[in-house]
Amino acid sequence: MDALQALLRTDILHGPVIVGAYTLSGAAVVFLLARRPTPRWLMTVAVAVASGGVVAVLLWFFLVRVFNVFGMGLVPVAYAWLGAACAAVGIALVNLWKTRPARRSLAAASVLLFVATGALGINAGYGLDRTLGALLGVNVLPPIALNPAAPRSTPVAGTGSHPGSRVDPNPDRTGRALWQTWNPPADIPAAGNTGSQVIPNTVSGFRSRPAGIYLPPAALVPDAPALPLVIMLLGQPGNPDPEYVAASLDRAASQHGGLAPIVVVADQLGDPSVDPLCLDTARYGNAETFLTRDVVGWAAANLNVTHDHRYWTIAGFSNGGQCAISLAAKHPDIWSNVIDISGESFPGSEIQDQTLNDVFGGSQAAYDAQKPVNLLAGHRYPGTFAIFTAGAADPGVAAGQRMLVDAAQAAGMTASYAEIPGVGHEVGALNGGLDAGFAALYPRLGLAPPS
Repeated sequence: MDALQALLRTDILHGPVIVGAYTLSGAAVVFLLARRPTPRWLMTVAVAVASGGVVAVLLWFFLVRVFNVFGMGLVPVAYAWLGAACAAVGIALVNLWKTRPARRSLAAASVLLFVATGALGINAGYGLDRTLGALLGVNVLPPIALNPAAPRSTPVAGTGSHPGSRVDPNPDRTGRALWQTWNPPADIPAAGNTGSQVIPNTVSGFRSRPAGIYLPPAALVPDAPALPLVIMLLGQPGNPDPEYVAASLDRAASQHGGLAPIVVVADQLGDPSVDPLCLDTARYGNAETFLTRDVVGWAAANLNVTHDHRYWTIAGFSNGGQCAISLAAKHPDIWSNVIDISGESFPGSEIQDQTLNDVFGGSQAAYDAQKPVNLLAGHRYPGTFAIFTAGAADPGVAAGQRMLVDAAQAAGMTASYAEIPGVGHEVGALNGGLDAGFAALYPRLGLAPPS
């Protein structure tokens, strides 16, 4: 079991695994091409490469356009890796006939090598799944030790009304913001802790994977203060991995005496190959109830977070970004802040016809009612603070985010937009969006002086 856990925790974005795969694949291609360059052999190679290109197009059509396996279109580097892997497999296959046994054996082994290398290359293009376990959808984080506060008499998630007035951030009971009263001990940890926890689906019955948890440095000291709460949702396919938000908040905490929100990275998918749309549906289960009742109820009961919902945030990336703004619009009594990082414009935007039929039974009106612009229209959110971000090299998503900023502002939210230079729909957009979002949110949460 220890060996399996070590294998699942293997880094597949950096280091010897991915470098070795690239090196071995390059050497295998050179070897498989190294035959006497007769016209027949050159024609065979050309046909093999062209056939690989056709297979790549077919894979793209079915995986991206028909089944939406990635939950979005591919980034350019992913298209390149898909084409290269299919072409390399084609070269390997033509080496299985009329060649020596040793060459045939190497060609057969190379097929698996090229497929694995292509998968690693596509994954590296997005940069989101850092370990083999993450790529396979297997949780590799150990359970985290929790330090809940004593029971409070203040309302638990979903039971109060949304505060419509704007007040100075004041999670602390003394009447001053936490940044004003916090005096970090000399031995406060330099970084927070991450781990996982199984969140019971008592109310929803929704089957989820273990949630990722981030506890900042200020949560790890004796007599820790009650801290703001963030519920984070990542993309589809994807995993509830807290490492990205942890890295961003560790950087912020290092500048603010260890102060940062406590984060629950919840699993809104259950199965990474499907998209429940963060809704309660007959087809995919009660994902919305899971997030709005089970997750927030568990967080309020088990984490040392403030129960003042002015300091609760829903955040998300890609699929999770769409969920974040939609949930904030529908449940302002739970979340007063939202960070939408490269979010889809509406649920199932990549496969609208399939979503319309599979989830909404062909009812366009029911589908339209769940689109964020329509959720925001006709409502007022004077107490909600929203940050939208997108990568500058992700023009379709960026246009949708700017549209949502306008809709949020029209609905009374204090909303802003930040564009992350030089990145598309990948890890750079996630990291940049987290940094920009929390930089804007820290004063609002009482963790930093007003900017």
